[in-house]
Amino acid sequence: MNALHLISDTLPPLRTSDTGEVALQLMADYQVKQLPIVNNEQFLGLIAEEDILEQGMLEDPIGNMQLSYYKPYVNEADHIYQVLRTAANLKLSLIPVVDIDNNYKGIITLEALLAEFARLSSITDPGGILELEVNVRDYSLTEISRIVESNDATILSLYTTTKSESTQREITLKLNKEDLRAVMAAFERFGYTIRNYYQKSDFEEDLRDRYESFIRYLNI
Repeated sequence: MNALHLISDTLPPLRTSDTGEVALQLMADYQVKQLPIVNNEQFLGLIAEEDILEQGMLEDPIGNMQLSYYKPYVNEADHIYQVLRTAANLKLSLIPVVDIDNNYKGIITLEALLAEFARLSSITDPGGILELEVNVRDYSLTEISRIVESNDATILSLYTTTKSESTQREITLKLNKEDLRAVMAAFERFGYTIRNYYQKSDFEEDLRDRYESFIRYLNI
């Protein structure tokens, strides 16, 4: 998934002739903290709410204002991970998208970005989440897949992180099974540390079994 496919058509860009008051009103209407400035097709930069308020130039055209962000953008061909990195590093509420000629193509909202990331990560799919830890030297995607699949489960998504100066790698797995007990036991046998897990509550399963037994009893 690239940036071009994440563009939202709902939020219009500002023109250099628009006043600070117009910009603030648009930000309030669309509940954002920044807006892109476009001159014809060219992307000029991103103006923030604080730029306008600090300079106190509500009746002046925004083309006369200094910007706190100098052309933060992603290219239309950039992958969603690059978009996420740009938004996180600059703490943006929206991300402008341009083509190779710096022509403005549109913006990506955080809502659209998070929704697509949730889809890619299978967050909304049923299943359990397992957080593991293993020595960096022992990390093997092949072994992890084999352990999961040998317990009749499938990996829906997988992420790894390694903190600086740490010898341990943290692994987050989203699996298609809600009962993770067998998978966790297998990982522990192979020397993995179980940091955390999220699955259907054993209490809820027991309660459901008791409820079904009670219903069967009433039907006798």
